[in-house]
Amino acid sequence: MEENRFALQMRDITVEFPGVLANDHVTIDCKKGEVLGLLGENGAGKTTLMNVLYGLYQPTSGKILLDGVERQIKSPSDAIQNGIGMVHQHFKLVDTLSVIENVILGMPSKDQRLNIEPAKKRFLQLCEEYELYVDPDELVWRLPVGKQQWVEILKALYRDCNVLVLDEPTAVLTPSESDQLCCAIRHIIEKNRSVVFISHKLREVMEITDRVTVIRDGKYIGTIDTKDATQIKLAEMMVGRPVTIERKDRPVFTDKKPVLVMENVSANDDRGIPALKDLSLTVHAGEIVGVAGVDGNGQRELAECIAGLRKMTAGEISIQGKPVTGVIADPSFLGFIPEDRQKTGLVMDFSIADNLIIKEHHDEPYANKGVLNYKTIKSHAREMIKKYHVKTPSEDVKVQHLSGGNQQKVVIARELDAKPVLDIAAHPTRGLDLGAVANVHDILLAERNRGAAVLFISAELQEVMALSDRIIVLFSGEIMGELEGETADQTIIGQMMLGQPLEVQQ
Repeated sequence: MEENRFALQMRDITVEFPGVLANDHVTIDCKKGEVLGLLGENGAGKTTLMNVLYGLYQPTSGKILLDGVERQIKSPSDAIQNGIGMVHQHFKLVDTLSVIENVILGMPSKDQRLNIEPAKKRFLQLCEEYELYVDPDELVWRLPVGKQQWVEILKALYRDCNVLVLDEPTAVLTPSESDQLCCAIRHIIEKNRSVVFISHKLREVMEITDRVTVIRDGKYIGTIDTKDATQIKLAEMMVGRPVTIERKDRPVFTDKKPVLVMENVSANDDRGIPALKDLSLTVHAGEIVGVAGVDGNGQRELAECIAGLRKMTAGEISIQGKPVTGVIADPSFLGFIPEDRQKTGLVMDFSIADNLIIKEHHDEPYANKGVLNYKTIKSHAREMIKKYHVKTPSEDVKVQHLSGGNQQKVVIARELDAKPVLDIAAHPTRGLDLGAVANVHDILLAERNRGAAVLFISAELQEVMALSDRIIVLFSGEIMGELEGETADQTIIGQMMLGQPLEVQQ
């Protein structure tokens, strides 16, 4: 009967891909009514392990037990029937369908007809029960990413899951949405369900989990009761060495020339609603300007306007005195790390080598008279893989097969290796582990120190304060104020994020 304490047991799971041992005899246990944290660096094998549980991958060896009984999970359908729900880091929703259509999509129907109203009634009951409120009739593409997260969780609960896997659930959430998620998780475990919580945010792991299992390089490192853990201890278990995010010394540039100049810029979002309102900003050579704010307050539109990907409704933008009138494709002029690496940063079905030259594929030395030079392209890719520490067996691997952190390294290598005069980094550490976060910070600081102008957008206040020379705060498309990064006060920034201008506070 001892075995029945566990909702989930994965025993000696080994997963091999060509040239890669993703999981090497990994064992985890999750008790009933428990939140188990699953930690590890990007590429450590966390998501692979959970994809085995969800039937997306078949293990080379090992077994899965649910409530003490061994189960064969050959597909996501098998997983759902066995009470497994999974919310992936990159959502699996159909954007053009409504919320309720996504929730019931693929579920069997007795009379082979969609019966929306009963489904909607039960869905709204779940919204009330777990305090995750979403309009069932809204089209998914109209929802902010936080609400899409709710839809994924509610979809799993609608299917009556007993074990819910959350893969980086707070990576796209605002602080208040993260609090809502924690509240929902507490409701879930109160009903004797279990949650496997994958995250890189150690503070959240410490707050919400009962135990934490750590894997590194595909191997099981250990499991520790959260009450006996510290953030420093967990970081060392993950990375194998101490890692902290702190402000680093940097050279001072006395003659900082303006690189990016924005004057009275206004722009609309995808729905035609004003997202930027009469915004003016200057970023100089040799400085990092951090953009803080709750997601959805104009950060995406700001980055896209500068890159020439979004039309302004008013105002002017120039880079080194040249007006921005369209898409900027010159890698020596602008490096752009977009907020969504999969949708706008990479071509997922292309290889690493192809993605690395996608902005220069028509130029020498990568092409000659329209014919690609694959010997040079592959040689360049191998150099970038080594330089930016991309974990992959080959430059020919499609980027869709890389972990999220390694996908981000490919984007950073392509965008920043040409040493552009302006870098736009929109949420470049989203979903990355501590070691990878520190590496991205080092790269951006090196860009700043060589004299590049860097615009750094992040919803993580700690890293904005650690990295920035100046900090601006966006609220509803307007700048609430500007602070020096070295002396910025977190409380004041927080009030500005809620819409209180700096001059009002002072």
